[in-house]
Amino acid sequence: MVLPLSSPPHTPLRTQILTAGAALLGILITAAISRAALGAAAPLWLVAPIGASAVLVFAVPASPLAQPWPVIGGNMLSALVGVAAAKAIAAPVPAAAVAVGGAILAMSLARCLHPPGGAAALTAVIGGPAVHAAGFGFALLPVGLNAALLVLAGMLLNRATGHSYPHRAPHPAAGAPHPEDLDRALADLGETLDVQRDDLDLLFARVAYHAARRHRRPQR
Repeated sequence: MVLPLSSPPHTPLRTQILTAGAALLGILITAAISRAALGAAAPLWLVAPIGASAVLVFAVPASPLAQPWPVIGGNMLSALVGVAAAKAIAAPVPAAAVAVGGAILAMSLARCLHPPGGAAALTAVIGGPAVHAAGFGFALLPVGLNAALLVLAGMLLNRATGHSYPHRAPHPAAGAPHPEDLDRALADLGETLDVQRDDLDLLFARVAYHAARRHRRPQR
């Protein structure tokens, strides 16, 4: 059995290096401004889930999960759910489970699904005295501040890698499936795919283009 690889197969090495450099600068900017704003003596000025958010924002900026509303709303909403779970349930194990499950539900309803949000919710439960002392304010400082700064860094730095952020798919060429047919096909799958419908339109149009070119080639 061959396990599928998670890295994009056609990403040039130069783009991979630029992506890593952009993420480095993005976290550096986020950490430096957050630390300056909250003070060096602040017990918590950078949260671990922002590292996972940076992977999405810089490595897969076209993903629906990496867009500004999921990054900011997903992290903050999940942190609020996590704090509420910690306050309502004294035992850490069930509180952690409720926090993550509740965060997924809340993000789904608010259309801001963001995987690092699960970590933000979990951090609110098991993050220690500094997180617990912050209460619901934890969702704003440092989580909200970190997320907003990361999004701003993404808007600035993704241009260096040739990516648009926030992502806007180019208008698909002729030959793409009808949007209604694509919507029904996605509904048939019954799963959440990490790709926007407009990008699927464009992809299928390019596949049709290359297929037509291949069929026009003279047979040897």
